Amino acid sequence: MHERYERLVAEVAPATVVVATKYVSLEGMAALAEAGIAIVGENRLQDLVAKHERFAAAFRWHFIGHLQSRKARDVSALCELVHSLDSLSAASRLTAPALVEVNLSGEESKSGVPGAELPEFLRRVRELGVDVRGLMTMPPLDPDPEASRPFFRELRHLAGEHGLRELSMGTSQDYRVAAEEGATLVRVGSVLFQG
Repeated sequence: MHERYERLVAEVAPATVVVATKYVSLEGMAALAEAGIAIVGENRLQDLVAKHERFAAAFRWHFIGHLQSRKARDVSALCELVHSLDSLSAASRLTAPALVEVNLSGEESKSGVPGAELPEFLRRVRELGVDVRGLMTMPPLDPDPEASRPFFRELRHLAGEHGLRELSMGTSQDYRVAAEEGATLVRVGSVLFQG
């Protein structure tokens, strides 16, 4: 796994690889540490707490799942960055730096602030004192990685408009396209664990 991780890091540079650990067991976390993985992203607070308890010093921790407002304080205490801020109620409880999740596809099944509402949302969360570092998006699932490109390009444009530097975009299926479109963070899981 170490070699695969090193290849991935080189492939997406200068973007940073965040290894998604949603399906990684506690035992599997030890293998990630041995492979030299630096940053992990967890989806659920319960799993984050359990993994952080055992491996706090082994990784830098990001939260990449849907951020519920009642869990924002706990997530803030354990993570250096939250990728998925999309509500004012969560923002009011958040103390960690954050990326605002933007729903560019308009899919109702997806979380995120609609693109048209982003300026007002950013204004309000900044008033709450949140350290907003950038934006995140999840394009519609498509077997063709190129289908994600317009969404990544639009997110990069929005970040530029609002003076934001960090762009969390791209997963195992489309991380190469995301890196080409200016991702500063790519969230990968299965591509690292296959084969």
